[in-house]
Amino acid sequence: MKVRIKVNEVREIDAESGRSLLAALREERIFLLSACGGRGGCGTCRAKVLEGATSPLTPSERHWLSEADKAAGVRLACQVKVERDLRIEIPEETFGIRHYETRVASLRDLTYDIKEVRLELTNPPEMEFRAGQFAQFRVPGSSADGPVYRSYSMASNPLSRGELTFQVRYVSKGICATYVHQRMKVGDNLTIVGPWGSVYLRDSDRDILFIAGGSGMSPVRSMLLDMVNRKCPRRTRCFFGAKSARDLYRVEEMKEFERKLPDFTFIPALSEPEPGAEWAGETGLITEVVDRRLPPGRPLDAYLCGSAMMVNACLKVLKAKGIADDRVFFDKFV
Repeated sequence: MKVRIKVNEVREIDAESGRSLLAALREERIFLLSACGGRGGCGTCRAKVLEGATSPLTPSERHWLSEADKAAGVRLACQVKVERDLRIEIPEETFGIRHYETRVASLRDLTYDIKEVRLELTNPPEMEFRAGQFAQFRVPGSSADGPVYRSYSMASNPLSRGELTFQVRYVSKGICATYVHQRMKVGDNLTIVGPWGSVYLRDSDRDILFIAGGSGMSPVRSMLLDMVNRKCPRRTRCFFGAKSARDLYRVEEMKEFERKLPDFTFIPALSEPEPGAEWAGETGLITEVVDRRLPPGRPLDAYLCGSAMMVNACLKVLKAKGIADDRVFFDKFV
């Protein structure tokens, strides 16, 4: 049986009864962010259901949604079954998200567990995005439950719209990371969806603070390339946390940014430097290094990119330093 879904009062689509709202929208090329692939594990595929929802809140929704969300009719689209006509509201920017067909142009190991993936866009041939945003890879083959999507930040210059660079970290049992590191080959076709994300460089006169770990260097690199494009004069400090020297990468490129930007400093830190290794840089957890090096009360815009654990710890440090919440922008990598 077919039902009708009215989206933002401007578009109507037909969907098969019994499908999830997320799948119904995706079939009509309306893409809500879903980092977990639609299993209720990330809490990101949010839509406001104004009329027609019949299925009760699931345990996943009760976990991810605040009381204010629930009162406003916010649901996780992957958890809502389309059983009758619906009227929903989604963010306007969602209508700008689309599929892009790409070809794998090159693959390169940056570290033992981070691989650079360079994609050439084929249809359409260009993507406009803001430095700091991300796209989702559609894993070839995926699973019996449907296509699996995983999110990766662009590490590209936003002026290079026909070619995108990503830095993919290997995650044990990660569906997409395993594909990229073990099966992806130059010349393969790959579908991506994007661009997504609100972590992009804001225009202001404040200093800039970047804090990154692991593949969190991707959006930072993109923003630094954008700053070079715009000849940005703002005082910028970039802290990068790694476990040991073998986890560092793009160090020479960071030195090049120090030459190209008028007031940029790259500050790598090792939490567990190898015994006997020659390391003259900062040591300790990145939060400890930021706490030591960052003076309190300085007006700045902060951009955090890395694991949820790292981001949460850094948020506490910045709060203690007097950095306003509305000047802190972050992506938590999963």
